Amino acid sequence: MDRCKMNAVKNSMLIVGGGIGGLAAALACAAKGAQPHLIERAPFFSEVGAGIQMGPNVTGTLFGWGLEKDLQALVCHPQKLQARDIHSGQFLGKLRLGQRSLDHYGAPYVTVHRADLHRVLLKKVVSSGAAELTLNCEIDLKREDDQSITVSGRGLPQGSGETLTSESLVGADGLWSATRQYVVPKMPPRVSGLLAYRALLDVQTLPEKLRTQDVTVWVGPRVHVVLYPVRQGDFLNLVVIVQGSPPQELEDWDHAANKRDLEVALGHIHADLKDVLAAVKAWRMWPLCDRPPVSGPEEMAKGRIALLGDAAHPMRPFLAQGAGMAIEDAAELAACWARFDLSVPLRWQLYAKARWARNARVQQRSIRNGQIFHLQGPLRWGRDWAMRTMGESLMDVPWLYQGP
Repeated sequence: MDRCKMNAVKNSMLIVGGGIGGLAAALACAAKGAQPHLIERAPFFSEVGAGIQMGPNVTGTLFGWGLEKDLQALVCHPQKLQARDIHSGQFLGKLRLGQRSLDHYGAPYVTVHRADLHRVLLKKVVSSGAAELTLNCEIDLKREDDQSITVSGRGLPQGSGETLTSESLVGADGLWSATRQYVVPKMPPRVSGLLAYRALLDVQTLPEKLRTQDVTVWVGPRVHVVLYPVRQGDFLNLVVIVQGSPPQELEDWDHAANKRDLEVALGHIHADLKDVLAAVKAWRMWPLCDRPPVSGPEEMAKGRIALLGDAAHPMRPFLAQGAGMAIEDAAELAACWARFDLSVPLRWQLYAKARWARNARVQQRSIRNGQIFHLQGPLRWGRDWAMRTMGESLMDVPWLYQGP
């Protein structure tokens, strides 16, 4: 008997990528009858970056997976999201979070360190036995037929031979996805022309008046800054977005940042923000890359292969929904997997049709938000007037926070 066929298992699923999206997919799909095997090319599980914001559309899903208790011990619950002018320090508008989020959307708005969220998902996958996990492994598509999909690669588990065969394959391997090429023509991500400087601040290093537990967005010409608490409020996640040229090697995306370059890009800033930045001991810098908004379901699935998260729809971080859309993808992927009356290709088509338009809308809105944050001249004055006048109704995003 063909060794590949011997390896095939009913309801088997190969998930490529052990980040937040891949672990979420493994957990959600296992609950719907899948037998996931998650493959990660790194020698250990880790999560790059610092904080993320999670709206009620995301926390509601995670709590539904039984993660509420573990997450509540790690997340912060900001009471508002406020916007300030980067030069004058003037408060431009605010969106109440806290109880309002619960009342309007049925779930909280929280902030969390990426590594903490990743650790909670990994712990749940391991403790529940939701998936087989293989580290230090890379695969290539070898064959797809009407019954299965077969991959070859390095670092495959002992006993599997030179190939693995599964009913399905999920690409959750991020912006520089290697599995994406099997769904859409190979093309590198596009350069946005924006640089993200990131730092994690110990709250105790800041003056008392700057120890915020809310989300603050400082907006200015060609620049904006986001500040919010993580790790139960002991640290503040700081992100500064400026326009600039990226390093030559984009895939080597985490770079030691040049503080002087950042100061030049920021120019004159309000004293409060200047004091926050002065407390930073070390910066990391990422050039921001993305892809054009998804144009149709064919960009998210093909045959027995489905794409999830940044592998399908990398987006700019100006709506704070990159991880959120990956988690929403995972929930929909699991719901479609449970359609056992359909073949795997038809399940993945159903998944792609359910997800592509919402992901595209979030991508488009993220791009637009970045443009609004960075407005100059009279357009900037118009933005500030609108925020002061309309405030909460302008800053709220019901179509997003209500969930898909």
